[in-house]
Amino acid sequence: MSAIIKIDLDSLIESGKKVIVELGCGLQKKEGRIGIDRIDLPNVDIVSDLEGGLPFLPDKSVDEIHCRSVLEHIENFENLMREMVRVLKNDGVAYIFVPHFSNPYGYSDCTHKRFFGLYTFYYFVDTKRQLKRKVPNFYTDLRINIISQRLIFTSPFWFRKKIKRIAGFIFNCHRSLQEFYEENLCYIFPCYGIEVVFTPDS
Repeated sequence: MSAIIKIDLDSLIESGKKVIVELGCGLQKKEGRIGIDRIDLPNVDIVSDLEGGLPFLPDKSVDEIHCRSVLEHIENFENLMREMVRVLKNDGVAYIFVPHFSNPYGYSDCTHKRFFGLYTFYYFVDTKRQLKRKVPNFYTDLRINIISQRLIFTSPFWFRKKIKRIAGFIFNCHRSLQEFYEENLCYIFPCYGIEVVFTPDS
């Protein structure tokens, strides 16, 4: 479907103000952000299916992209990643949250297409900037620079949430601890999700 744009997007981009985009915003769009969703809800500024990318946004026009619990619903993940990198300014930043593959609730959602691990986004990273365990990056020419990556531990149950937050503090102290966790402990002590912050690697 073609995008329905409910704001003056060109004027906003040309105004010189910070352009902040929220992908899959639903009803929770934050103030000052351009909300994009495939469902026409009151907070949505651009109605568009993200499977088709972001063709309505010019190259290097966006300062920030926020994307929370969205990428797991995307079939063509690499295409959307490529589009995010295309529209971000050279110093633009993407803030991403995705479910970890050990999340016990993730498989209950029949709309989820994929899951993510510690190394998923490193398939788009230059080899010399990767973690201790290297992953191949020759499947794509798309390159990003990961500024930070955190494993998120939480629970809907109060007592378990407290314990898991302590675990999160420990495992996120160093990248080697994150790698040790995912290799040895993730099915014993499941992780809820991953927060990734990246910029284009220009």
